[in-house]
Amino acid sequence: MKAAMDTLEQFVEKFKNAVDFQDEVQLTGDTNLKTLAEWDSLAALGVIIMFDMEYDKAIAGKDLAGCQLVSDVYKLIG
Repeated sequence: MKAAMDTLEQFVEKFKNAVDFQDEVQLTGDTNLKTLAEWDSLAALGVIIMFDMEYDKAIAGKDLAGCQLVSDVYKLIG
């Protein structure tokens, strides 16, 4: 089931799963990606796969490179 109409809060939960945080983290739309220790190329790949699976949308690493906040990633749903 595609979830194109997710709220930011729903997206954040999916983002957490995609990044596969080792410890519980508190994320909001205002969380800066650079403050996340787990945010690396593997995490970005997980988010790219999540976009394909959950939103039927293809994004690339360059799209994520332009994002500073979790809400910036959310906006890529478009």
